[in-house]
Amino acid sequence: MTDTMQVPEPTHRLVPPGSFDAPQHFYPRVLNAQLHPLVRFFLNLDNERIIRRYVHLNPTVRTDSLRELLTTTPRYFRWSGSDLLHATTAEGMRQMVIVETNSCPSGQKSMPHYDDNDEQAGYRANLVGGFLPMLRGRQLPSGELAVIYDKNPMEASGYAAALADLMDETVHLVEFPDLDRYPAERRPQTRARFDQGVLQIRDQSDTWRPIRCAFRYVTQRPWNRIPVATKTVILNPVLTCLAGGRNKLVAAKAYDLYNAEIESSGLKIRTPETIWDVSFDEIPLWIRRLGGHAVIKVPYSNAGQGVYTITSEAELDAFLSAAPRDYDRFIVQSLIGNHNWSSRGAHGRLFHVGTVPNKRGQTFVADLRMMISGGPDGFRPLVIYARRARMPLVDDLPPGAPSWDILGTNLSVKRADGGWDSDHARLLLMDRKDYNSLGLGIDDLIEAYIQTVMATTAIDRMAVNLTSSKGKLKSKLFRSLNDDTALVDEIYK
Repeated sequence: MTDTMQVPEPTHRLVPPGSFDAPQHFYPRVLNAQLHPLVRFFLNLDNERIIRRYVHLNPTVRTDSLRELLTTTPRYFRWSGSDLLHATTAEGMRQMVIVETNSCPSGQKSMPHYDDNDEQAGYRANLVGGFLPMLRGRQLPSGELAVIYDKNPMEASGYAAALADLMDETVHLVEFPDLDRYPAERRPQTRARFDQGVLQIRDQSDTWRPIRCAFRYVTQRPWNRIPVATKTVILNPVLTCLAGGRNKLVAAKAYDLYNAEIESSGLKIRTPETIWDVSFDEIPLWIRRLGGHAVIKVPYSNAGQGVYTITSEAELDAFLSAAPRDYDRFIVQSLIGNHNWSSRGAHGRLFHVGTVPNKRGQTFVADLRMMISGGPDGFRPLVIYARRARMPLVDDLPPGAPSWDILGTNLSVKRADGGWDSDHARLLLMDRKDYNSLGLGIDDLIEAYIQTVMATTAIDRMAVNLTSSKGKLKSKLFRSLNDDTALVDEIYK
């Protein structure tokens, strides 16, 4: 972005009932896609059948513990999406591994319809299952409805239109970007603010309107403009981001604590080996500890930003010379690559199963996004899609080859002007064409679902532990878990 570039004012528009238009909220190829029969079968399974199947294949898992996991209503984290890798060991023990879990995840626009007669599909299902139950029995401030967002207007507008129909009420659709990223002299006026915990929206006539409840698709550092405790009911509350939904460092600790808690149940969240609270100067030491292959992450970035795959000294040197230094702490994880070049972790090596070879004999790294919603009856899967890397997986990395092109799967592309595009050519749908290339069976989908529910539950419990009786963030506890002054200074006070 140049110094002379004008920054447009955040947008605002009113979305009335009856305005949902499927072509505006789904990718064109999704509208014409037919859901794969196996995926349809999985989505048709109720939690009890999933429990019986999982325990049958994993007899050391306690049935009552798994049932409690899937049927418990989360307190804060009601809408999440985990990114998982289909990995295996040299002995052929395949597993679904959690890479990260996102609050306010994308995916609705990428999911073929389960029911051709329900054009609102997962948009409506998420609102009915997770959002509307939050409002029951709550004392809400007077005001209107809103959807706030900082990227992905296709899905944000879809949620706004579906919410307008469900509530039979016009919804404010408001862009709420991170304006602190802009120089003060070019910073546009915001259209959203909080006054004593109540969200207010500035409409087209410059009138500030109070909001009683809002659906949030604000994902970039949301804690610097949304308070932890609000009178306006928000899904998801920003607390879920700090507790792990947009904070990979605290998420790793939440997983570790939860795994210790459920150890006797036979259940376990599977993640790459993770070293947290790593200072910048320590990074080379931990890279060597993992055999020279690792992943470095800025804990609070998302959309594929702030993730660096290291497979050579040249890649490590490039990171050290140009790494962002906005924060004080990093995390380092074992790298899942090819069987010839994966990290040496404490439990051996994991490598990608990858896609089924194409006609050229090429296998690609792919991840799986499992989006779920939690409500009064527990959890349910909402959306599934996959993404593949740009370049095929190879047995031996050529000297100087950029490993991110082989391993990175995220589709988000940040433009020079601060906006976002999506490389949806690498999107793999759950349709009859793409799904078969993933090589996943029904039990892999069940495993991905259960892993996602466990990760979500771990973060939800961390959010509960971080909250005082008055609903405020326990600052001392958070600081002890995440001793990063730069992050703490960003949190809306």
